[in-house]
Amino acid sequence: MSTDTDCTNVVLITVDSLRADAIEPYSGEHRTPALRRLAEDGTVFEHAFATGNWTPFSFPGLLASRPVFADSGTIGVTESETLADALSDAGVTTGGFNAANGFLTSHWGYDSGFDEFESFVADAGSFYGRYLAAHPTVEAWLQLASSPARRLASRLRGEGDDRPFMDASRMLDVERRAKGFLEASDSGDEPFFLWVHYMDAHTPYAPAPRHFRQVSSSTLGTPQMILAHARAGLGRNVSDRTLADLRMLYQATVRQVDASIDRLLGTLSSNGLREETCVVVAGDHGEEFQEHGHLAHYPKLYDELLHVPLIVDAPGEPSGRIERAVGLDSVPPTVCELLGVSPPRAWSGASLAGSVVTGESPDDDPVISVTVRGDPITRQPIPRDLDDGDLLVSARTSEWTYIENADSGDAELYHRPSDPTQQRDRSVDPSPDAAAAIERLRPPVREHARSIEAAGSVSSRTASADEAVETRLEALGYR
Repeated sequence: MSTDTDCTNVVLITVDSLRADAIEPYSGEHRTPALRRLAEDGTVFEHAFATGNWTPFSFPGLLASRPVFADSGTIGVTESETLADALSDAGVTTGGFNAANGFLTSHWGYDSGFDEFESFVADAGSFYGRYLAAHPTVEAWLQLASSPARRLASRLRGEGDDRPFMDASRMLDVERRAKGFLEASDSGDEPFFLWVHYMDAHTPYAPAPRHFRQVSSSTLGTPQMILAHARAGLGRNVSDRTLADLRMLYQATVRQVDASIDRLLGTLSSNGLREETCVVVAGDHGEEFQEHGHLAHYPKLYDELLHVPLIVDAPGEPSGRIERAVGLDSVPPTVCELLGVSPPRAWSGASLAGSVVTGESPDDDPVISVTVRGDPITRQPIPRDLDDGDLLVSARTSEWTYIENADSGDAELYHRPSDPTQQRDRSVDPSPDAAAAIERLRPPVREHARSIEAAGSVSSRTASADEAVETRLEALGYR
């Protein structure tokens, strides 16, 4: 590869539902000390965008540099060559630990290429495991509901207030396994790649009390926290008070993740690995707080759901900030280039290692993102198949967002510098600059829609009719 670095190892940290404006490097409003230090030493991509509005639409790009649906017609990566595959084939030791997100399990192909892999999801062969693969946050909601009893028991045992709600996110389990992987790698004999995925910032937001106190002076207790989530429901009739409570809970979970990242980086340092390890941090998608009428991450393609953090700290390289828009499908080729490994030809993203090492601007290509929207928008489960609703595709530059419904042809255009919350549709009677943006962004949107619809059609015609597979997919709510 053309980019020489001191990077022998890579740690990739992904955080579910992490908005860019929720962390300190992108916003002066919220403190996240560990991420701030990474940003001060590394490269911050100011306009990084997810390739989908939720985990199963984003992670094919993030861990396989492929558009969702492109290879198998499904939301998984079972037919794709993943980042872990490419690195493992090159002799890199690989470990992946996912904090119980049911869409990042072996069922969807995310264990491929990892020497060590743990999803912390119940046995996929069990009825409960199959249910969690289709409903990945059910266990967290059950644990949230039981949190008053668990907190009381913790107090009776004389424990502190660090742990009572952490079981819902499996953060400590992931942290323990990741630290074990790093400690086993401290000999430095073989390069390694470690992927860690956090779920704390995903609904339901259930921070440990000390992290809530870091973001609020109020005395929001456990019953109030549960009440705020209960009132929120599907995002309807949420009062300003409830919305403020949810935002504070969310920011507290972000602080909780930041503290865990700090401990993980501390393990790197204590084992003598920090000076030869690149650290990459990304959100897999964002989170809505009624900017467009709902909560969580229902099928939309606005910035609150797609604008995510992307920070790359390569030891020995200068810090910097990159303005040009980039997509998360650039993460796999970037990791490969930092480790001197050739990326697979089929990957769609372009490496950003040049931006990290020399500060050069990435290619000025629009970032493509997709979702599938059923009717109504908040139905459960959220559409995850091309047949579940209309296909929406967006294209972004650092200034413009163009969104088109591939089925109806309806389009929207937003100029984000003058309209950061994307409330003013510029596609109606466009000015010359808006018309130029449409002319540039509409063709790649339509081409992307045609390509994944064609891939999905081929997949549906050639899919195996094996009865066991069909039964399993039906149990997952996927067929």
